[in-house]
Amino acid sequence: MGCGMMMETFPEGDGDDNDRHMFPKLSVAQVQRITRYGTRRFVPAGELLYDQGTLSPGIHIVLGGRLEIVRPGLTGVDQIAVYEAGQFSGELNVLAGQRALVRGRMLEGGDVLSIDTQALHKVIQDDSELGDLLMRAFILRRVLLIAKGLGDATLIGSSHSAGTLRLQEFFTRNGHPYTYVDVERDRGVQLLLERFHVGAGEVPIVIGRGDIVLKNPTNEAVAACFELNATLDPETVRDLVIVGGGPAGLAAAVSAASEGLDVLVIERNAPGGQAGTSSKIENYLGFPTGISGQDLAMRAIAQAQKFGAELTVGSCARFFACDGAKGYEIALTNGSRVRTRAIIIASGVQYRKLALENVDRFEGAGVYYAATNTEARLCGDEEVVVVGGANSAGQAAVFLSSHARQVHVLIRGAGLADTMSRYLIRRIEETPNITLLPHTELVALEGDDRLRTVAWRGPQGVERRSLGRVFLMIGAQPNTEWLGGCVALDEKGFVKTGADLGAEDLAQACWPLARAPHLFETNRRRVFAVGDARFGSVKRVASAVGEGSVCVQLVHRALAE
Repeated sequence: MGCGMMMETFPEGDGDDNDRHMFPKLSVAQVQRITRYGTRRFVPAGELLYDQGTLSPGIHIVLGGRLEIVRPGLTGVDQIAVYEAGQFSGELNVLAGQRALVRGRMLEGGDVLSIDTQALHKVIQDDSELGDLLMRAFILRRVLLIAKGLGDATLIGSSHSAGTLRLQEFFTRNGHPYTYVDVERDRGVQLLLERFHVGAGEVPIVIGRGDIVLKNPTNEAVAACFELNATLDPETVRDLVIVGGGPAGLAAAVSAASEGLDVLVIERNAPGGQAGTSSKIENYLGFPTGISGQDLAMRAIAQAQKFGAELTVGSCARFFACDGAKGYEIALTNGSRVRTRAIIIASGVQYRKLALENVDRFEGAGVYYAATNTEARLCGDEEVVVVGGANSAGQAAVFLSSHARQVHVLIRGAGLADTMSRYLIRRIEETPNITLLPHTELVALEGDDRLRTVAWRGPQGVERRSLGRVFLMIGAQPNTEWLGGCVALDEKGFVKTGADLGAEDLAQACWPLARAPHLFETNRRRVFAVGDARFGSVKRVASAVGEGSVCVQLVHRALAE
């Protein structure tokens, strides 16, 4: 039977719109268009098309028979979907060529059209209709895997462990599905610990694909274990390396990759930067009901990978060799080295710490620098403190108010009007379980293995409270130490660009051109800076996205010289 005749018998999609978008059925015309990108063959019942942990084979379009998708877990096999004629396998990992999170086996024999990763990128970029359909399905399927904890990773930890929180955030913000087992709450955890010959005192423990055991691993070790990053060839000279995966860096990656540049993004922790920790961004154009920083980052990463940009996470830039005549080299903390013709510095900022004793001791065990769902789950029916008066503090306070019993907002000034958007101020004023404490500062943190007591000083003197959650939102300092003096910085460490560069800055770098540096260009030719790390930038998501997008046009101009 021919392909076209077979497709006429495909059943219509059932269920709600979300299910139809997640598990769509291709039309006759769509299958005919996509056929030229792949290889068709008969697959007998029982044959494994791919297994959890194997390198992504691309996608498989079922033309006949049925394909079952399951997740092999520590306690059994979870069925995710059964694809019939006209449906296709795959989720976001196929775009990056990462290892499969699930297993695909033919339940009933039939013809299958296989399309490898390289050909898949061509489909997505060449055919707008198919590209939209595939991308939507990939994103929704990853969301489903995350929501149900259906991945290749199991995290055994404790809600009182800073390492556990760090790994939860790393998995969550990188959009990698995982199962969480709490040693203090989950039944059967002792059997699991005995199975892998580990003890509760060794948490956090990460188990990969059912047999790899990592004890309190670094983020870098987790990224390596699950092969979240492509292998970096030190001999390859890329068109553009972007250091930082926040809104500015991701916007630059999307623009540059869509215009044909060979792009690599280096992100030390997880895509999204500081914006990625925001519970809801409501003043960004195009999202009238708001969007979480995590969702925005996931969409941006998928968009960048759609056009072929690569991303490496868990390692950061360690050293910048800026004396090359034709290009530059960046050394990473994992030992890799990358060479490039142009660089965009989008390394953002890091949270500023209070000058208090014990701050480091309680980080992740009572002191936090982000207010996401991961942290909010720890605050049920508790009193919490938010320190700071900018938008990030306001967003945190409002978000936490729906989880905590009481939220105390400590600010050193008299009010919020000069530092926070009006819509956030109104919400704080109208939320009954948020208390604003002006002219107040945190003065002490006390506890044992975790924070137990805090003290703050206000107009009425020092007050002590028995509470164990403090969220510090007191500003940030630039992540520019890795530049090693290669580019001009201001006195606070922000990167100077364009008209902010003086004659002395240009002379220091031996500026070689008759023209002045471009708008976002540093005193090093073809080295640009955008976003929060740049001197004079507006610290807003929309501004960062704009800078990243505009900067790519200047990169093109500089590369053409």
